[in-house]
Amino acid sequence: MTGIPTALIAGSGALPAHLARAMEAAGTPFLIAQVEGYEMAGAWHWPVETFALERLALLFDLLHARGMQRVVLAGTVHRPRLEPERIDPRTAQMLPRILPLLAQGDDGALRAVIALFEEDGFEVVGADAVAPGLQPPPGVPTAAQPSEADRRDAARAAAIVVALGASDLGQGAVVAQGLCLAVETLPGTDAMLAWVADVAGACRPDPKGAKGVLCKAPKPGQDRRVDLPAIGPATVEAAYRAGLAGIAVEAGGVLVLEPEETLARADALGLFLWVREP
Repeated sequence: MTGIPTALIAGSGALPAHLARAMEAAGTPFLIAQVEGYEMAGAWHWPVETFALERLALLFDLLHARGMQRVVLAGTVHRPRLEPERIDPRTAQMLPRILPLLAQGDDGALRAVIALFEEDGFEVVGADAVAPGLQPPPGVPTAAQPSEADRRDAARAAAIVVALGASDLGQGAVVAQGLCLAVETLPGTDAMLAWVADVAGACRPDPKGAKGVLCKAPKPGQDRRVDLPAIGPATVEAAYRAGLAGIAVEAGGVLVLEPEETLARADALGLFLWVREP
């Protein structure tokens, strides 16, 4: 095998399996360490080590023993509620640094975790380092193209996402005819689009006007090695059910899972995908 031995620290969702497949195809030695209480999708044919956040120091020992040199964090993990009785002595020494940052929000918690891995000698890399094909180049690769109204809606949605990110909230928004129909919060993109499909359709002033755009982008100042927003075929289908014209994602800041299938679904449903320069 070739490449730098890499530990995949996995939360829930589809992204960890995509990264594991990319490393497997590239011949990169890797180990999957699954956060206890979360389950990555599609991990059935790889061995998985499960670890508790209360015993993070023991995870570091395991990764060193297995020869891991890099770490990539992927998947969803909500801010944990730690159980004091499970904390080992070495992890307990880390807590005075971790706990204040956990209270600062998701970005603070992620920065704390990255720092701990780096101080223990691991290089922390982003998803693009192990699966560069998940970030498409700027442009509109779909048959459908955004109209001028769609472009205005995308710009408005992008500005809203910037405002959300400044408050450490979500990474997505839906705008139609200049009106914000929904913003992404803790339940995520799928829940936001389901709400738009069920409720927000009647909010469009002109039933024959612009259908609306989903915009996804990272938070301003976000460490792009972790928690990048992602879309995939399911996002395209949810946007279609929500009656939208298409999806705009920030170039270099959003992962497109199963890119070929995502584009195929968009073309089949008549939606555009715009990889938009910020």
